[in-house]
Amino acid sequence: MAFVITSPCEKEKAGECVTVCPVDCIEKGPDQFYINPDICIDCGACAAVCPVDAIVEEYDLTVEQEAYLEKAERFFENF
Repeated sequence: MAFVITSPCEKEKAGECVTVCPVDCIEKGPDQFYINPDICIDCGACAAVCPVDAIVEEYDLTVEQEAYLEKAERFFENF
């Protein structure tokens, strides 16, 4: 399981999540931050500090939010 950063980050991009991640799995992209689902250890530290509640557990994603997991996977394909 991993966490996924969703649409509220697109407008905010605050970055607190990056500083608290113990495994450095969050990277800044051109439009938002992304969590590498292959590295995320599901600790929840990022979700706890997100000021806009953009971070959701993978299995709690709504149908509309599932595209953000796919977007993160594509982002890290070439990383």
